[in-house]
Amino acid sequence: MALTSKPRPGKEGVRTLCIDIGGTGLKALVVDQRGEKLTERVRVETPKPATPETVVAALLALVKPLAPFDRVSVGFPGVVIGGSTHTAPNLDESWKNFELKESLEQRLKRPVRVLNDAGVQGFGVIEGKGVEMVLTLGTGMGCALYLDGKYVPNLELAHHPFRDGRTYEEYVGGRALAKIGKKKWNKRVGQVLAQIDPIWNPRRIYVGGGNAKHLRLDLPPHVRITDNVAGLLGGIRLWDER
Repeated sequence: MALTSKPRPGKEGVRTLCIDIGGTGLKALVVDQRGEKLTERVRVETPKPATPETVVAALLALVKPLAPFDRVSVGFPGVVIGGSTHTAPNLDESWKNFELKESLEQRLKRPVRVLNDAGVQGFGVIEGKGVEMVLTLGTGMGCALYLDGKYVPNLELAHHPFRDGRTYEEYVGGRALAKIGKKKWNKRVGQVLAQIDPIWNPRRIYVGGGNAKHLRLDLPPHVRITDNVAGLLGGIRLWDER
């Protein structure tokens, strides 16, 4: 059952614990109601196997030193519907239909909201004007789409066929980077961006994720590389009732 009690603001206002679940690492920090960091970012390796039980246990240990906080925002690497995880291609198949929101609310005793991780990252960087797209390059490839600041849920571009029988994620994900090296990988990312542009015609494309730091491309003016911490700071926007 979801928690219904309202947070009680302290001197920093409502404190939001922002969590980012990734295929390689679990990250968290606490921000105030303006999105300013109140703690340093903490990180641990994602446990193997990355089942709901092992990941939730690792998260509880990770965030314990960050208390107090009033509410929790979670970015998850897969499709999330109503707080329930439906896919997790870079974690474990046991995440299908797992009630992540309910599980964390029971353990943390705070209200929780969960969204796809690329969707959360986008909320940390978008301008809220026209069509904007976010791509995250990490263990896999995340994607989020927005229209005038409104999130379009459950867009899993990463698993759509791209070329040579491979999906977008297989073409530019973490395994591809490790296999072919940074130079060829950069060329592939450029091909992905060139493919996306004439389909969605976004006003802005934001490229983030842990592997964005390896980009050495001459990017078009409407493509911007974002700080990876946006994947956490966007968590406060999940509580924007608008």
